[in-house]
Amino acid sequence: MSAATTAISSAEAYVKAPLLYKGKVRELYDLGEHYLIAVTDRISAFDWVLSPAVPDKGNVLNSLSKFWFERTASIQPNHMVHGDVDKLGDLITDREVMKDRFMVTRKAERIDIECVVRGYITGGGWRQYQQTGEVNGHKLPAGMRKNERFPQPIFTPAAKNDVGHDEDISIERMKELVGAELTEQLQEKSIRLYEFAHAICAERGIILADTKFEFGLIDGEIILIDEIFTPDSSRFWAQEKYELDIEIDGMDKEPVRTYLAGTGWDKNSEPDPLPLHVVEETSKRYRDIYNRLVQG
Repeated sequence: MSAATTAISSAEAYVKAPLLYKGKVRELYDLGEHYLIAVTDRISAFDWVLSPAVPDKGNVLNSLSKFWFERTASIQPNHMVHGDVDKLGDLITDREVMKDRFMVTRKAERIDIECVVRGYITGGGWRQYQQTGEVNGHKLPAGMRKNERFPQPIFTPAAKNDVGHDEDISIERMKELVGAELTEQLQEKSIRLYEFAHAICAERGIILADTKFEFGLIDGEIILIDEIFTPDSSRFWAQEKYELDIEIDGMDKEPVRTYLAGTGWDKNSEPDPLPLHVVEETSKRYRDIYNRLVQG
């Protein structure tokens, strides 16, 4: 992965193909038989895209997804075709800028369920547990402590919404939406992927606390799509920082969340630009997780 000197807020100037969709971070381009997914350095929090963009963030997200797609392909087929800029010819106007921040993928029909696996009770799961003793319909033992590891990972799906927050749902509700057979298949695949990556992360001094997946269908086959085991889709903790009953400083965009929480921002109006020191610390976090995971 090459280090970026400037942040890239959009790939439109570098890709000569029709832009189909522009998300908070990713842009989807039509290559005919395939898609090209470009990962920008944009950063979002609390449903707002913030400024300025964070150097290297897109490179890290894309490179980590490629790393994990390659390693999990034998247990779960995915949509990645390649990430070789030399195969795209003049479709890319600046190869140096784009070489680590794109992926050519197969076209899949997205299944509108976010498949979340939790190995530890924290974040939104912990908040649910405090209120109800459950997480997405899973009845849990009394007396669990924040950040405690589950005896077995649990599957807590969400119904995807392209606007606003995804909606936490029970497994029974998921069966109503997509059918019992597909629900069971996605649950099994998600937990298997989580356990595979959790073991690899542990070897590198990292705890994979929870993660989310998206799946699609190609000719009836279930395909892993979008991103996988990145700081934007997963909660990573350094093992040396792991404790019960505290708010663990995650290996992701936590500097941004911490800064915003301390500003008094109401989350309903556009936030002010991030200070340089917050941008730099966040960029460092993304590079650090990449180095620890990929270089071990």
